[in-house]
Amino acid sequence: MADARGGIVLDGIRHAYATSAEPLVILNGISLKIDEGQFVALIGPSGCGKTTILDIMSGLLAHQQGRVEIGRRPPSEGRRDTARMFARDALLPWRTAFSNIDFALSTRRSDSERADLVRSLLKDVGLERFEKAYPRQLSQGMRQRVALARTFSLEADYLFLDEPFGALDAQTKLMLQDKLLDMWEKKRSTVVLVTHDLGEAVALADRVIVMSARPGRIVADLAIDLPRPRSVRSLQKERAYHEIYAQLWNNLEEAAAVSGGPGQE
Repeated sequence: MADARGGIVLDGIRHAYATSAEPLVILNGISLKIDEGQFVALIGPSGCGKTTILDIMSGLLAHQQGRVEIGRRPPSEGRRDTARMFARDALLPWRTAFSNIDFALSTRRSDSERADLVRSLLKDVGLERFEKAYPRQLSQGMRQRVALARTFSLEADYLFLDEPFGALDAQTKLMLQDKLLDMWEKKRSTVVLVTHDLGEAVALADRVIVMSARPGRIVADLAIDLPRPRSVRSLQKERAYHEIYAQLWNNLEEAAAVSGGPGQE
C-alpha cells in the first residue's frame, strides 16, 4: 500500500560530460517512474549511464535537462531519506566494523539506541563476532557485509545500490543477496540497483530496466513475476526464473547493439 513517501520520477533526463573535443552524451531522454516500495534493477552495456542515473537520484550530480523527483522533491546531496552504496565498501580504515556503522548513525540516534542497532545489524549480516575488527582485518566479502549493514542502518526510504556484490565470490554473493532481500522485506524501501549480473537482477527485483549502449536510453522494462518472499538459492531451481533470465539476456543483447541516438561513438 502506498504511503506519503512517494516514488521516483525521471522525466526526459539528458546528461553529457565535457571533453576536450565535444560533449560526451551519456543519457539521452531517460523517462522512468518507480512506485514507492518497488525494487528496480538497471542493466545495460558498460558506459550507458547506469551509475550516472544513481548519481543524479542521490543528489551527487546535478542533471542538465529534464525533471527528477525523489519522494515528490528534487534530489539533493545529504538527504536523510536516501542512502547510497557503492561498488566498493568505502569503509573508514581507522574505524572498526562496529564504529563504521555507528558513525553513519551518529547524527540520528542516541548512544544507547545506536549500540543496540549496530549489534543487531552486525548479527543480521553474520558478523557479530567481528565488531572490533578493522577493515584491513576483514575479507572483501566481510567488508561488503559491513557496508550493507551500514547502508541499512540509515533506514532510508530510498536506496541506491551500485553493483554492491560485483567483486564477490559466488557463494558470498548468494548469501548477501539473500541478506539484502531479508533486510529489504522489513523496511520495503524504494530500491534502485545497478548490476551486470542478470541472475541477480531477476532474483532481487520487481522490475528490470534495460538500457541501450551510450548514450543511454531505456529499451525494455520487464516485470519480474516471481512470488515474494524469495530465496536467491531456491530460485535457481525454478523454471520461471530461467525463462525470465533467457528473455532478459535477449533484451540485453539487443540493447548492446542499439545506439541511444546522437553522440554514440
